[in-house]
Amino acid sequence: MEPVVTGKEMRECDRIAIEDIGISGIILMENAGRGIVDEIEKKYGALSDKRFLILCGKGNNGGDGFVVARHLFNRGSQVNVVLLGKASGLKGDAQSNYKIFEEIVKREKSKNNAKFIKFKNLTDFNKISDVDFIVDAIFGTGFTGKVIGIYKEVIEFINSVDVPKIAIDIPSGVNADNGDVANVAVCADLVVTMGLRKIGLTLGKSINYIKDLKVVDISIPRFVINNSRFKTFTIDEEDIRSIIPKRLKTVHKYSLGKIFILAGSKGYTGAAAMAAQSAMRMGAGAVILGTPETVYPILAKKLTEVMVNPLDATDEGTVGLNAFNQIKKFIGWASHLVIGCGLSLNEETEKVVSKILLGFDKPMLIDADGLTILSKNPALIKNRKSKHFILTPHTGEFARLTGLSVDEIEKDKINIAREFTRKNKLTLVLKGAPTITASADGRVIINSTGNAGMATAGSGDVLAGIIGGLWAQGMTDFEAAYAGVFLHGLAGDIAKEKLGERSLMALDIQHQIPQAIKSVTDREL
Repeated sequence: MEPVVTGKEMRECDRIAIEDIGISGIILMENAGRGIVDEIEKKYGALSDKRFLILCGKGNNGGDGFVVARHLFNRGSQVNVVLLGKASGLKGDAQSNYKIFEEIVKREKSKNNAKFIKFKNLTDFNKISDVDFIVDAIFGTGFTGKVIGIYKEVIEFINSVDVPKIAIDIPSGVNADNGDVANVAVCADLVVTMGLRKIGLTLGKSINYIKDLKVVDISIPRFVINNSRFKTFTIDEEDIRSIIPKRLKTVHKYSLGKIFILAGSKGYTGAAAMAAQSAMRMGAGAVILGTPETVYPILAKKLTEVMVNPLDATDEGTVGLNAFNQIKKFIGWASHLVIGCGLSLNEETEKVVSKILLGFDKPMLIDADGLTILSKNPALIKNRKSKHFILTPHTGEFARLTGLSVDEIEKDKINIAREFTRKNKLTLVLKGAPTITASADGRVIINSTGNAGMATAGSGDVLAGIIGGLWAQGMTDFEAAYAGVFLHGLAGDIAKEKLGERSLMALDIQHQIPQAIKSVTDREL
C-alpha cells in the first residue's frame, strides 16, 4: 500500500527530514527539480532546443520552478521564467534558487536560452515567442479557496495555450487535501508530485484536470514516508494478490462460503441476477437468491448455478412480511448475507429488512434499496445485531444516510467517511470517481482502477456480488470491500479496452471478472 497524504502531512515529512534528520531544504528542492525534469524528458523525449515558459509563484513551488528552469537550461532548452510577484517577496530556498538562476541569466551570452520576463499584466506575455511547453509552478499544496486577481487570469491564459502543460506538485487551483477546484485550475498534461501522492490528486474535481501523474523521490528517508501514522492509501495489483485467499486442493463448495442474497422485485429482476451471478463468478461456493414469487419464474430461468427460491410476495410484487419465516431458514444456512439489490421500498419489504438487521448476527452487506431503508430509520445501523457490516452507497445514498449534502460530502469525502465508519463500527464503500473504502479503525483506501464507462445502471449490483463473493471466502470485511472495489474497477477497465467506454454496460463488467482475477493472480505462479 502506498500512503496518500494531505498537504500538511507532506509538509511535516519535509520538516522531519530537514529539522530532525538534517537534510537541508535546498537539497530536497534540488532533488525535486531534477526529478521533475527527468519525468518531462521520459514523457516527451529529448529537451534540447525545446522552448519552455515557467510561471513561478512566491513560495516553495516557485522555488522548485527555478530549479526546473536551471536543469532544463543545462539540457539545452530555451527557458523563459516569469515570477508572478516581486523578487523581494521570496524567502529561504526559493530565494536562493531564484538568485542562482538570475546569475545564469546574467552570464548566459545568448539571451534567448535563459531569461526572466518581468511581469505586470498579461500583455507582458507578448514578449514571449512561441513555446513548446508551459510549466506551472504557481501554487503549491498549501493553496485553498478560489483563485483570484491576476492569478486567475494567468491560469486561464495557461489553459488557452495549445501546448503540453506540466504542473509541479499539484495543478495550481487544486486543493491538495480534497481535490476541490473552487473556480479555475491548470489543466495539466503531466503532474509531477514530490515524495508522496497527495489526496487532492486522486479524488474530487481534480481528476478532470490531470491527464498523467508521476511521483518523484526527493530523498526523504523511507521510514519517514512509510510511517504508520498515515491512514490513507492507494493500492495496486500486488496488494490485492497478497490478500486473495489461496485455494487448497481439498476445498469443497461449502468451505468457500454460502451466501444468501435477498434481492429483486417486480421490474427489478436484473439487479438480483447480476448480484447473484457476480458472487458466483468471484468464487463463492454456493449462492441462494431469495426473491418474490412473482418474479421467481424469470430469475429461475435466467440463473443456472444460483439456487433461486421464491418468497411470499406483496400485491406489488415485492418481498412480503409473510416471507420472514422462509428467510430465517436461508439465513441459518448462510455464512454471509447480501441485501438490497432491486428490493424495492414497499412497507412490508422494509419491515422484513428491519427484522433481519435487528435479529441476526451474520455478516451483512447492504446495498441499493437496503441503504434507503437504513436512511429512513438510522437507528437500525446503531441497533443492528451484526458486528460485521458493509455498506455500499453512492454519494447520493450516503448523503441520505448522513443528512449531509452531496456537495458537503464531495468536499471532505475521506474525513466524513472515516468519521462515519468509526462512529458506526462498520466498513463503508463510498462509490464514486474514485471509490473509497473506509474501515472502523480509520484506514481509508482510494481505489485506482475503473473508468467513466462504469457509471451505468447495474454496475453497483455487480460490485455488491463481487464483494460478497470475496467476503464469503474468508477475507476480512475491509479486505473484501477494497479488493472487491479494485477487481470490479479492473474488470471495467478490461471491458473498456474491448468495447470502449461509452458503450459499457454492467454485464460487460461482470463478464470480465474472470479476466480481472487472472490478471492479478496469474503473476503469483
